[in-house]
Amino acid sequence: MANALDAVLAQYEKNTESRGGGDGMTQEQRLKKYFTTYLPKGTKSGQSRVRILPTPDGSSPFKEVWFHEVQVDGRWVKLYDPGKNDGERSPLTEVYEELMSTGKESDKKLAMQYRPRKFYIVKVIDRDNEEDGVKFWRFKDNYKQEGILDKIIPIWRAKGDITDANEGRDLIVELSKSKTNSGIEYTVVQTIMYDDPAPLSVDDTQMKEWVEDEMTWSDVYAQRPIEYLEAVARGETPVWDSELKKFVYGDDTTETIGGTTTTTTETATVGSADTVKDPQAKMEVDEDLPF
Repeated sequence: MANALDAVLAQYEKNTESRGGGDGMTQEQRLKKYFTTYLPKGTKSGQSRVRILPTPDGSSPFKEVWFHEVQVDGRWVKLYDPGKNDGERSPLTEVYEELMSTGKESDKKLAMQYRPRKFYIVKVIDRDNEEDGVKFWRFKDNYKQEGILDKIIPIWRAKGDITDANEGRDLIVELSKSKTNSGIEYTVVQTIMYDDPAPLSVDDTQMKEWVEDEMTWSDVYAQRPIEYLEAVARGETPVWDSELKKFVYGDDTTETIGGTTTTTTETATVGSADTVKDPQAKMEVDEDLPF
């Protein structure tokens, strides 16, 4: 009879190895696994070169993942939605549904910032930073079919499987700066072009390492606990307590547990009807980090 303890421990060791240390990554290490199309201040245009990695089973490399885009402590952040992704309870979706059910136009407008939105996440090699290894590129689905995926698919149709390790193609992402009506600058993916067919790497060992890397997007993008989502849904700002090593919630209270005084938490309004805009249109890179 199989030993359940040995099986569980073997499974844990395997999963720990396959995560590539994802759960134990430092902030600096995690950032290096995150590919972003962002032009720094003062730069009007630029270019990034990226190679989409093939999947082990030949499935689509574009993983569909749902996030909420909400304001926490005055900043737009993306929060993993357990409802759309896992079929579990989603406090932010509950707020969305409740606001939509009132029939009031003002509530419907406010509800939009609680609606879960579909994103794509794809595993890539950043040609400008190959030493960082595999990275993950997250971008929003665009209902007008003017998004990043909509710029990539025509290349796929015309040139075939661009992820092929031996005969695939790098993508050349042309970036430019644009401005909102209020004058805020943001980065736009202007066009996506393709390079000539070429191996993923001329080094067979390097190619094998990249192709067989088992890290997944969930190792890089944090999933907040249900208590965190509940606090945001209530309009509170969850605060990380460095002594307790966890988030604390509440409104302007200081709690002593076992002689340890926690950090005082502060509440913040999650948003109001007049702030409902497309946050991704003008977000800066530090507002779209994977944690």
